[in-house]
Amino acid sequence: MFDAVIIGGSFAGLSAALQLARASRSVLIFDDGRPRNRMSPAAHGVPGWDGVSPAEILARFRDDLTGYPTVRFTNDLVDKISGEIDAFLVTAKATGSVRTRRIVLAHGVQDILPDLPGLAEAWGRTVLHCPYCHGYEVKGRPLAVLATGPMAAHQAHMLRADWSEDITMLVNGVDGLDQRALAASGIRVESRMPLKLMPGDSIKVCFADGPEADFAAIFTAPGINLTASPADRLGVGLSDGPMGAFVRTGPMQQTDIPGVFAAGDLATPMWNVNFAVGDGARAGAGCHQSLLFPDFIPALEKEAA
Repeated sequence: MFDAVIIGGSFAGLSAALQLARASRSVLIFDDGRPRNRMSPAAHGVPGWDGVSPAEILARFRDDLTGYPTVRFTNDLVDKISGEIDAFLVTAKATGSVRTRRIVLAHGVQDILPDLPGLAEAWGRTVLHCPYCHGYEVKGRPLAVLATGPMAAHQAHMLRADWSEDITMLVNGVDGLDQRALAASGIRVESRMPLKLMPGDSIKVCFADGPEADFAAIFTAPGINLTASPADRLGVGLSDGPMGAFVRTGPMQQTDIPGVFAAGDLATPMWNVNFAVGDGARAGAGCHQSLLFPDFIPALEKEAA
């Protein structure tokens, strides 16, 4: 019987584990070694690690945890979770079943990228999602926003305000964009449908007709998916976000299932390494407090269907 099983060993999961380890609680971390930002060559805006690769930062996090004898890692995927608080059963493909008193969900989300040839190959390098994470490195250069929904206008206005005066909105067949407001802000509107992207040091957009366009980077907002994930199998309550549903949590990252906590990209509509580390620490502390005082951190109330 573990005190806590953490599903996901990236920034949020390892941060949660550290809090529990420092209370000498037994922790098992399940992780498949495929963090969401593995394609990005550098993590920016992370104090102390600005510009360091995500893989290197995670390696440092894991090294820190090796000094705590109550923490174990397993490279495995969780298939099933059953039971209840103080008596959960977590089943994984290779490890089999383990018992645990608490669960921390930190497995992230699945990105749903726009279906455009060449985009997946450039994801995290010249096709980006966050100006705070990646905008400074391409500031002042020609940038584009590939529309996937109404949030595209928000991205374009942000980039035009503080990162570049040369912004193009690739409408991509999306309805509901206020093209007048975009043009009034000095944002070029490109209504031709993109056919494919050609990644390189910059990124080229090929259209059905006319000349191609070259940009330092393209920003876009992927959809997210939790279907068939451990959070989905458990049936934790969700909230609607601009890019998809995310796990609803309370002040200490507790969910609406007693004994289950959630942190990281699966539990917020805004994704950032700093947020994941902070939410993970809060989830770890909340998980520990609930082991000591089960009534101190009650689960959220279930929302009406």
